[in-house]
Amino acid sequence: MTEKLEHELDSFDPNQRKNALSALCEKANAGQIALPETGTDVNLHCHTFFSYNTYGYSPSKFAWLARKAGLAVAGVVDFDVLDALNEFLDACKLLGLKGCAGLETRVFVPEFEDKVINSPGEPGISYHMGVGFPSANVPKQQKNFLDGLRQTAQRRNRDLMGRVNKHLHPVELDYERDVLTLTPSGNATERHMCSAYARKAAEIFEKPEELANFWSEKLGMEITASQLPDSRDLLNAIRAKTMKRGGVGYVQPGKGSFPRMADTNSFILAAGGIPVHTWLDGTSDGEKAIEELLDVAMSTGAAAINVIPDRNYTPGASSVKLDNLYHVIRVAEKLHLPVVEGTEMNSPGQKFVDDFASKELEPLAPVFLKSAHIIYAHSVLQRKCGLGYTSEWASKNFENVAGRNKFFEKLGSSIKPEQEDSLGGLNQDITPKEVLAKIKN
Repeated sequence: MTEKLEHELDSFDPNQRKNALSALCEKANAGQIALPETGTDVNLHCHTFFSYNTYGYSPSKFAWLARKAGLAVAGVVDFDVLDALNEFLDACKLLGLKGCAGLETRVFVPEFEDKVINSPGEPGISYHMGVGFPSANVPKQQKNFLDGLRQTAQRRNRDLMGRVNKHLHPVELDYERDVLTLTPSGNATERHMCSAYARKAAEIFEKPEELANFWSEKLGMEITASQLPDSRDLLNAIRAKTMKRGGVGYVQPGKGSFPRMADTNSFILAAGGIPVHTWLDGTSDGEKAIEELLDVAMSTGAAAINVIPDRNYTPGASSVKLDNLYHVIRVAEKLHLPVVEGTEMNSPGQKFVDDFASKELEPLAPVFLKSAHIIYAHSVLQRKCGLGYTSEWASKNFENVAGRNKFFEKLGSSIKPEQEDSLGGLNQDITPKEVLAKIKN
């Protein structure tokens, strides 16, 4: 029964997801499902099926699994939309889980227009995030910007599909029928298209040898029967050979292809979120100048940095990327930037949560936990009363970022999810000390 309910958490029907989560909570409350005490592991960067989750997780499913894993704080991030926010935060409240929600997109950084940053082969283009949004219903002035992110991404996908269809003939997709049906709210990604191409090819070429020959010819590399019909290697090959730089469908983005980072940060701040610069691995020309890059990002409002540790080290082996990870954390600490940490889960093989007990990550784990508590506290205060990390109230009450971080970490680590409502309706005159007093037992 539990397994069936967990499966229903990934239904595209929101009512079925809601009912399944409710039933699972009832079982947990009745002692039929054992949920652990809260630990110290965190994952604040998990994509859901509202953009692309490689395991098909809905916001409710990730919240449930995060609670089962005893995560201290969990967060969802989807490409170009806030569609997961309300469901995820509602699920967190039901489960007694500390949670936050945001989005990821790509931006243009004019100051680095001649340097690759973290989007391979695309000078001046950077992946970028906003976290801790209080609501999916952004202010009217910001709605056009948010809608534009979704519309631009879908238009780019359709154009890309048209070029790839010509190359992969007779395997051709219909965007509405074959792609949009793979995600519940019409926010398809390149990875959805890769899955759709793999499915369509398997329908057309029923014999394994014919299917392998088709992909080998079209992708210009050997594809074996073991990789069929939709293995991680095949999906990655489809994306690399048809959609990414050097691929048959790829078109180099121009200056107007993505919004400027400054404009994106303005949108995130106005919508109540925290702008976050994202970091890849420190090997690009742009990321080799990380302090200069962060100066640019922070000058327009970025107040945190995101890392995905698992792709930056091989267990038991030293590497340049691991050294770079330690370096960027030191830089973030020096600048008092919270470090948003997660695993993404938008590509096959990515972990549910990082191994924080590993030799490589154990020294960094306290930074990740401290930062997660800061982001969570912002999410609660901003949602309940508009007094979040980037608010005028915070600017007025803290002389420096270090003091701001200390307060928000204290609040985030101390408050229990069931106490969140006690922070509702606070006004601009309240002091940080009085806020903390609101949650004392």
